[in-house]
Amino acid sequence: MYNEQILIVEDEPAIREMIVMTLEMAGFDSLQAADVSEAHQQVVDHRPALILLDWMLPGDKSGIDFCRMLKNDDLLSEIPVIMLTAKSEEDSKVHGLDAGADDYMTKPFSTRELISRIKAVLRRSSALSNDKSIEIGNLSLDPKSQRVMAAGKVIEVGPTEYRLLAFFMSHPERAYTRTQLLDQVWGGNVYIEDRTIDVHIKRLRTLLRPHNCDTLIQTVRGTGYRFSSLIEPM
Repeated sequence: MYNEQILIVEDEPAIREMIVMTLEMAGFDSLQAADVSEAHQQVVDHRPALILLDWMLPGDKSGIDFCRMLKNDDLLSEIPVIMLTAKSEEDSKVHGLDAGADDYMTKPFSTRELISRIKAVLRRSSALSNDKSIEIGNLSLDPKSQRVMAAGKVIEVGPTEYRLLAFFMSHPERAYTRTQLLDQVWGGNVYIEDRTIDVHIKRLRTLLRPHNCDTLIQTVRGTGYRFSSLIEPM
């Protein structure tokens, strides 16, 4: 039986009530908010295990704005977020994931799929929230503070690049296909193109290059990528 609290940020009462009933049947407790202001207060007061966040909300701040705000707050950035939206275009999905969302669901969605996504995101979040620091070469990652450092210097990385790097550093010396990386970092039900991985790999390498750590992310021809401290022969 689950007892995690899930915050539903949705301005349409009918949709909100439907989600509440679905969560209760699956054993989750629910918190509700109709806009960003209410949502922020609920997060501060209750610190939910996960947030279901509608993209379009009333007021001057959207769901994307709230997601960015959460992911830029050291005290709240670890709370996973699933975006709920009527926008189905790939660019919209990438935009939401780049803002730090852990998953993305397009309305209308089935209640079974919603619960499946929630459980999957909570599992991934739990796996990445291990408090033990990881060190490979000169690079270190502290899951507790979500801080990345190279030779004692802090490297500023975005939320998506952080999740990708955390997965790589937790699973070194193994080649992964782009599809496997999408499944592990974004979730298997996020339908975005494989090239999205290439974009984030490029960003991550660019951030690591000034610290001579970009070579840790290696391209494996015919497969995908590998994180390794071993130097590949020319």
